[in-house]
Amino acid sequence: ELPENWTDTRETLLEGMLFSLKYMGMTLVEQPKGEELSAAAVKRIVATAKASGKKLQKVTLKVSPRGIVLNDSRTNELIENISIYRISYCTADKIHDKVFAYIAQNQLNENLECHAFLCTKRKMAQAVTLTVAQAFKIAFEFWQAAKEG
Repeated sequence: ELPENWTDTRETLLEGMLFSLKYMGMTLVEQPKGEELSAAAVKRIVATAKASGKKLQKVTLKVSPRGIVLNDSRTNELIENISIYRISYCTADKIHDKVFAYIAQNQLNENLECHAFLCTKRKMAQAVTLTVAQAFKIAFEFWQAAKEG
């Protein structure tokens, strides 16, 4: 569900919107989408992250209609660049409500991976999810325009 004024953020989104999050980890999943599937994956990631006791890596997530670019916040080193077309699902988890997660296909081995991030607030997890959804919408419009052009 996109808010009324989402077109105001369209320009910003074309440039890429930045979010500061903490990377929790990833796990492989069987299907490209689904609420229950992602909830189970997030649960596994959270449990693993807690069990490891390690400090979570601070990352900068840049969302644009091209996809998601992930950088290490400390070193600014590129971690991953995920094309929007490889992302099949994104969600703000219902139980772990400060967690934003997405499912994407690995470029090298075609595996489906669920990646989870810890946000400072529940609202932020929702904002990231909404931003990715808007990026999809714009990418689809570009794709349609190119097809018709």
